[in-house]
Amino acid sequence: MSRLSSAFEGHKALVTYVTAGDPDLAVTADCVACLDASGADIIELGVPFSDPQADGPIIQRAGQRALRKGATLKKVLTLAGDLKGGIRAPLVLMGYYNPILSYGEERFAHDAAEVGVSGVIVPDLPFDEGGRLYGALERQGVDAVLMATPNAVPDRLAAVGSRSRGFLYCVSLLGVTGTGKSLYEGLEAYMARVRKATSLPLALGFGIDGPEKARLCASFADGVVVGSALVRLAEAFRDDAPRLLEETGRLVRSLRAVLDEVQTTGFQRPSA
Repeated sequence: MSRLSSAFEGHKALVTYVTAGDPDLAVTADCVACLDASGADIIELGVPFSDPQADGPIIQRAGQRALRKGATLKKVLTLAGDLKGGIRAPLVLMGYYNPILSYGEERFAHDAAEVGVSGVIVPDLPFDEGGRLYGALERQGVDAVLMATPNAVPDRLAAVGSRSRGFLYCVSLLGVTGTGKSLYEGLEAYMARVRKATSLPLALGFGIDGPEKARLCASFADGVVVGSALVRLAEAFRDDAPRLLEETGRLVRSLRAVLDEVQTTGFQRPSA
């Protein structure tokens, strides 16, 4: 079992996201350490991109700030390498396909493995068009984490579920991140459909902006993803790093406490 799947065992997993380079790469490193110490089970490092199609205005602005500060895919990989061995939670890179294609898929997969990255999420790469990248990642032992959406038909869910590694990222609304939009109304039935499509742990993300939504989503999933709420803190306190770390730690601890209250035996490894 991969490090990512293992992070779901025994409790509801908390997956957190920060945009690398916002407000700068040094503060990002401190934020990652804070997330790890405060109870995050998996940490997504967002690779800033000019046109993040799956992200709302909060992460869009963060990406623009990071790009203006000179953040690049190569620098994010270097940051991951600097963090290697210093944190408990596995790292996942979440970024768009164009920078990876420009970097070179084989080179990217090799370098991601070299710096200790456990998984990669590419929201704008359709699973049936990503064979070269997914194959390169698999050869390097890096999980390609795919995304499922509420409007996916059963055959599509089955195909995505069979191709994903580590866990399956289930989008909890029809739209982009961080807009305050309500979660998908048929969330319970949607998650039941996904359960039939894969034996991987399921993480729900998009629109989970605080403890109460985290509690609700954790009742249907093996873990939750919180991103825009943390990126919003980076925007609010971008000129006050100590306050940013304080507020980040407070939010993550509150999320961790709520998830620990949800009655569960945690994700169970499938029987052989």
